[in-house]
Amino acid sequence: MTIRTTTHLNFRGDARAALEFYSSVFGGHLTINTYADVGMPADVPGSDKVVFGLVTAENGFSIMGYDIPGETNGSIAGGGSTRRENNTTVTDQAMFVSLGADSLEELQTFWDLLVVEATIVEPLAASAWSAGFGMLTDRFGVTWSASVTAA
Repeated sequence: MTIRTTTHLNFRGDARAALEFYSSVFGGHLTINTYADVGMPADVPGSDKVVFGLVTAENGFSIMGYDIPGETNGSIAGGGSTRRENNTTVTDQAMFVSLGADSLEELQTFWDLLVVEATIVEPLAASAWSAGFGMLTDRFGVTWSASVTAA
């Protein structure tokens, strides 16, 4: 038996922009269905928002997202912030998205694209447990924990 999980992010109106951004960073196929696509009348406010969004790439990257009905004030649901304080990660966010790559070079490529308009929580650098580790909160409010996963 095989099981796979995919992070599903809940947005307040930014799902399309976020998924398009993630597709540009990680590559792959972008699927977006709007509320209108599944039967909401096109003249209803919010019918153009994302009810189902998915990015899948051959490199293994997969992420989903949708717009919470009636929510339009941007950013990811739950909001919050993450910061480093006294060598500790302090957060009130419910979750991070973990990104692993086999090499620092590969991770650096993704990091350089994700960091545009992001807030760096921890710069990407060697750590005690990895050849590369960093954290950032992207322009959509999603915090990414990035590390080299190879020994």
